[in-house]
Amino acid sequence: IKAAVLHPNREERVNLRQALEMFTVSAAYSAFEEKEKGSLVPGKLADLTVLAEDPYTVTPEKIDAIKIADVFVAGRHTRLDQ
Repeated sequence: IKAAVLHPNREERVNLRQALEMFTVSAAYSAFEEKEKGSLVPGKLADLTVLAEDPYTVTPEKIDAIKIADVFVAGRHTRLDQ
């Protein structure tokens, strides 16, 4: 996400919303999995990463330093220390 927002070629950069979509909705679509993954709606797998900070409130240079607070796989909490 950081690399997409801070691409060395300014013409290739995307904003944060676009970068997040690239790794969620668009990634599921490109893998033909948009019916199962990519967004949080009833009936989908509900794989979710909860970040410790809002990526919209940090500078783009610090996006990769945001810690992971929680992880859910198929809607179930997954321990981070495994």
